[in-house]
Amino acid sequence: MADVVQYRLERMVDELDDLERKGIFTRAEIAEIVKQRRKFEYRLKRPSPLKEDFIAYIDYEVQLDELRQLRRKAALIQSDKKNNKSVSEFAGVARIVEIYRLATMRYKGDVNLWFRYLEFCREKRNGRMKKALAQVIRFHPKVAGVWIYAAAWEFDKNLNVAAARALMQNGLRVCSNSEDLWVEYLRMELTYLNKLKARRVALGEDKGSLVRDKKTVEDEKWKDENKELFMSLDEKEGSDDSNVDEVEDVEDVTEKIDIFREKGSNVLQAIYSGAVEALPSSFELRKRFLEILEATDLAHSDEIRNTILSDLNRDFSKDPEYWNWLARHEMSGCISKETGLEFANPQVQKAIQVFEEGIETVNSSSMFEMYIKFLTEYIALSNGEDDEISPTSNPIGDWISHLTNVYQKADETGCLTEELANNYVSLYLKLERTQEAQKLAEKLCSGKFTGSAKLWLSRVSVEIKSLSTNSTPSKAELQPVFELLSNALSKVPISESESLWSTAFNLFADQRTYIDKLVEMSILSVARGGRDNVFSLASTVVKFVLQTKGSHSARKIYKKFLALPGPSLVLYKDCIEIETNLASLGDKDCLRNARKLYDSALASYSQDVELWKNYYSLETKMGTSETVNGVYWRARKTLKESADFIVGSDLL
Repeated sequence: MADVVQYRLERMVDELDDLERKGIFTRAEIAEIVKQRRKFEYRLKRPSPLKEDFIAYIDYEVQLDELRQLRRKAALIQSDKKNNKSVSEFAGVARIVEIYRLATMRYKGDVNLWFRYLEFCREKRNGRMKKALAQVIRFHPKVAGVWIYAAAWEFDKNLNVAAARALMQNGLRVCSNSEDLWVEYLRMELTYLNKLKARRVALGEDKGSLVRDKKTVEDEKWKDENKELFMSLDEKEGSDDSNVDEVEDVEDVTEKIDIFREKGSNVLQAIYSGAVEALPSSFELRKRFLEILEATDLAHSDEIRNTILSDLNRDFSKDPEYWNWLARHEMSGCISKETGLEFANPQVQKAIQVFEEGIETVNSSSMFEMYIKFLTEYIALSNGEDDEISPTSNPIGDWISHLTNVYQKADETGCLTEELANNYVSLYLKLERTQEAQKLAEKLCSGKFTGSAKLWLSRVSVEIKSLSTNSTPSKAELQPVFELLSNALSKVPISESESLWSTAFNLFADQRTYIDKLVEMSILSVARGGRDNVFSLASTVVKFVLQTKGSHSARKIYKKFLALPGPSLVLYKDCIEIETNLASLGDKDCLRNARKLYDSALASYSQDVELWKNYYSLETKMGTSETVNGVYWRARKTLKESADFIVGSDLL
């Protein structure tokens, strides 16, 4: 290893001498460079060098070469001498290329490393690009990005259209299922045609380009007034039949325009046919082809557009995403601050008609979700900065009316999801139609969504709004709300009822009678539901009682919960925390209670390492050496020196 490293360092002598002779680096700096390179070379000669070793070496050499270039430019400016090329001008780039070569051969499967290598070759223009591209294509023929990169380099940098086309076609044979490859192939072909057409335009023989462009009237007028500045390539000097020649020139220009537009149209149709055959189920691919078509000026573009839209309808009419895209496509260009978004706008009506047709074809919840989202977005745009929605606000009154009709249709067809149903009720509340919101919430909660916590909460909020305007409702006024919450808590599973219980405790915090009833209800619910791992109702109740009534009442409540079958670990931890906090104030009874709780919890959760750690920590702080050792050896015996416990035992 040392001999190889020494050999590689000796090969750098000429370069380093040249750098010192030119005054770019001092002798001390060169010594530091040699030291750093020796370190990197040894790292690369290890039995299994890491990719980070190669990257670090490359980064160092890149920064060093940049510093060399800056100092060389400064030296040339000061001396006013000619720039004579020498070995130090090329050695840095050559060394970086060599490190990249070693790295890519070591990590052939790292595509990102290959692209980093290619980018370096492209920036430095060191003549290694073709070889590097050939290597990466050989090792990664299934990566579409490799073919696209190679073709782009041939087309843009090497100006070799034939090679770029060959690369794209070879890539499509290997990666026929790549959307990006098909799209980039089409872009390349159209770009090439546009370049040919631009060449004609520059010589005054043609007009426009294949790219849709909004030319100003002034530009067109200037070109008409200065026709004599442009000379046709086919103009013949000394022709006597000037009128005949003018007619022929007009025909030739028209023919050339048609040729380019026709050729582009044929190219798009051919590539589109191949892409659809290779990827018949790709909706995104056809959308991208349509976007390219609408951005270019091709012959028969309307016919091609209709063909693509017809194919989309034929193949994706059962996909809700298709109808959503089609409706939004109809709205493209419709959004304007000046014109606004009136409901009677023809484009708006066309988009709504598309959604209505989609609902008839695909009667699903996702279809209604997309339809409602579309209406909601455009209501927000029409409403401007005003977030409030009112039934008489303009210009969104018609939008709101149509939105409620869509919600109603979703309800009638059974496509209303829990989220949509909750939004449906919220819409009536925003419109201040409280009675309708109340009836709707009651209907939904007694039907399909009887176990939905969100809808029960919405219904409760409607009931609260219907109370008197007093800041503190009376006990009699709260009675129907309590009955409603009781009904909801009995129907919603414990794992999903956290928000309901929180609402109930917060609402009746000052009503002791109702609080006592809620506590009893919670005990019965936990007794029926068993372990509550997702949401610990018992723990929530204990914390609430602790905050409102104190530790003595909380201890009574948690004892009732612990007496039920299968108390949760969360409940044990919260109860232990209560007793531990009280014990830290000097209450010995609380310390005994905490130990009893730990013993009871470990009887059910004996393999919980964290629980053992916390028990040991408690004894370390408040117990004796005898109790500390007792907990430690019990833990070792119970956990049987498991890996987790061995790691945790260092903390013990």
